Order: sequence, then structure tokens, then C-alpha cells
Amino acid sequence: MSEYQYYEFQAIDRPLTKDELEHVRALSSRARISATHFVNEYHYGNFRGDERKLMEQLYDAHLYFANWGSRRLMLRLPTTLLPARSAEPYCAEDALTCWTRKGHLLLDFSYEAEDGGEWDFETSFTLASFTALRTELAAGDLRPLYLAWLSALTRWELEEDVDEDEYTSTLEPPVPAGLAHLTGSQQDLADFLCIDPHLLTAAARASGVAPSQAIDKDALATWIRALPQHEKDTLLLDAALGTAPQPGPVLLARHRAASRGTAEPSTAARRRSAAELLDAAHEVRSEHTRQQEQARAQARRAEQLARESHLDRLAESAEQAWRDIANLIGKKQPGPYDTAVTLLRDLREIHDRAGTPDEFARRLHDLREQHRGKPSLMRRLTDAGLTPR
Repeated sequence: MSEYQYYEFQAIDRPLTKDELEHVRALSSRARISATHFVNEYHYGNFRGDERKLMEQLYDAHLYFANWGSRRLMLRLPTTLLPARSAEPYCAEDALTCWTRKGHLLLDFSYEAEDGGEWDFETSFTLASFTALRTELAAGDLRPLYLAWLSALTRWELEEDVDEDEYTSTLEPPVPAGLAHLTGSQQDLADFLCIDPHLLTAAARASGVAPSQAIDKDALATWIRALPQHEKDTLLLDAALGTAPQPGPVLLARHRAASRGTAEPSTAARRRSAAELLDAAHEVRSEHTRQQEQARAQARRAEQLARESHLDRLAESAEQAWRDIANLIGKKQPGPYDTAVTLLRDLREIHDRAGTPDEFARRLHDLREQHRGKPSLMRRLTDAGLTPR
């Protein structure tokens, strides 16, 4: 299997300048490049650029994945919207790292399959699925960061050399609200980072109401009315000219900070250990398995009852069924042949239930003798096990 690598960058807060575009074009002759976008796919060779430096200098979002299991998502936000101190508790080796550069916070989400796994050719990602995460983070929604920590815990559980005491001593970071109801981009991130869904369900038990549902619109409106007029004018001008980040997330983040809104994680809440979370995930997984087995058993029972009801109705008109079989065979077509075979299998089961299998065997023998010159029919009867005993 040939290799495959996908690189995508996006400039969101401002487009690239002419000089910046020339710099980027020098890195790849095959990429699709615009003032806001860079996309390239590699079936051999590697990208010549430095993704980290490009993010620090030019772009606000970056996506990478390869067919051997490597995945990476990078986001850049102004530190005025998301300071490093808010992200650092969620950082975990090989899952999320963060650093600051020139007034921006850079977040690096990553996933590396242990054995590479098998490439799913139906699986692909685009950066558009994840760019809304920037807006959510800027508005104070830290669920994407907690998801990265869960991804690390998911992988940690699979490692063989982790001391049991580490599971007990490692505590989760503050739990954001809304884990039970992720946004579309957050669910895409959970899938991208291969988070155990049972672990996510267990983690969500300590999570409150989703941030979007926790906003007090009347309080927000009152707070906005109290802003100085010149500040409102500046926000609207920047929004119209596109010279600054979208004002919506900025205002929400400031409002939450000012009012200590319920969307921010509570540091006073009891923090669970990694061991507690993994034990809870095991319970969720076991309950899920039990419910699945119960559902399958109910489905089998319903199917069995439907089958018995069908055979009961057919038994009441068995002679008509034999006549229908003769008419179907007389059409000398594949479809009617298949229907006749299905009816014969049902009649065999009816005779077995009634304790008259010999009668069915006799009538089947007569039918085969009568139509032995029809090889297509004979083949279907043999394949269905409708042969003389």
C-alpha cells in the first residue's frame, strides 16, 4: 500500500500578504494555495515546510493525517481570548501541548496509532470540521481541551508499563460543562482523537449544562448595554473590516469572566482520579454490552414470533401453497424459481412441526421428478437442501 499524507492550513483572522503567499508557494509546487487556504496531498515524499513555524507566523488552523495512523490538529488564538494558564491543566503528553508566541496561544492536538492499524479508505477529514473549535474556545468553552486529555487517558489505558499507583494519583483537570452534549465540531474532534465513547460517557457524569444553554441572555444584554460607546464602535468597525477576531467570542469570554458564568469549569468540584474514570468507563461499557445483548435477544424473539406466525398462517393454506409453487415453476424464470424455493423451505418446516416429514419428502420427490429437465430449478433446490431423504 502506498503512503498517503494530507496537509491543510487555514488563515482565519487575516489573509496572507503577497510576500507571505510567495513564501508558502515556495514550499510546494503542487499545493492548492490561496490567501486563506493551503491544501496538499502526498502519495510519496514529504512536506518541506515546518508546520509549527507556519502556525506561529501565518495560519490559525492546521490539519494533518496519514494512512499509518498519525493525526494532528493545531489551532492558534490570541492569548487575550484564551490565556495559556487556562489550557495548561489539560495538556497531556502525546495528546495536547500548548505554547505562546507573539501574543498567540498555539494548541497542538495529536494522535498516533500504536500499531498503525489498517487504513480505512472511507475515512477522511477536512479542516472545516474543526475550525469552529477556535470560536468555541475563544468564547470560554474548554470542552475541546478536556477531550484531548480524555484521548491521552484512552491511550494510557492500553499501555502495559503504567504503574497502578499512577492511575490513582493522576487527577483529571477541571471538568467543563456540556460533555454529555458535544457540538458537531467537538464530536468530530472526539472521533479524530479516537476517544473511548464509554470513557466520555463516564466523564460527562460530572459535567453540567452545556455552555450554550447556560448563557443568561438578559444578563448578557444588560452587560453589553453597559459597555462604553467608543468600545462598541471599535468592535463593530473591526468586525466590518475583518481586522480583528470575531467580536462574538470575545464578548462572550469577557462576559463570562466578568460574571463568573456557569460555563467555566469549577475548580472547587471534586476531581476524579484516572483510576476512577477508567473504572466508571468499564461499568458504562459493561452496561452497554448488557443492553446490546438484551436488545439482540428481544430482536431474535420478535423475529421468532413473526416466523411462527407466518408459518401458522401458511399451514392453514398449505395446499394452496403447493399450487402456488407449481404456478411459479411454470413461469420458468429465475425470480419465480427463488420464490418457489422459499415456499418449499417453509412447507418443509410446517411438515416437520406437524410430524409429517415423510409426506413432504414424497411430494418433493414427485416435484423434482416432474421438473428434472429444468437444471436451473434443480440447482436452486439442491443449494437450498431440498433433496430427497
